Amino acid sequence: MVLVLSTTIEAQCAMCRAVLESGEDQSAAEGINNGIVYLMAIPYILVAAIGYIIYRKFFKTQN
Repeated sequence: MVLVLSTTIEAQCAMCRAVLESGEDQSAAEGINNGIVYLMAIPYILVAAIGYIIYRKFFKTQN
């Protein structure tokens, strides 16, 4: 599936780059930067939450 959608993904990256390089609107650049941070943070938060749930269940059964 990733191979099929790679062209679309690359096109979106090019559009983000074009918006950032235009330099007209700084709020657009800040919005894109915030979006990148959110997209990067979500997987780490999910892995941490799942790890915590597994940890809690493992030690709860031992007590």
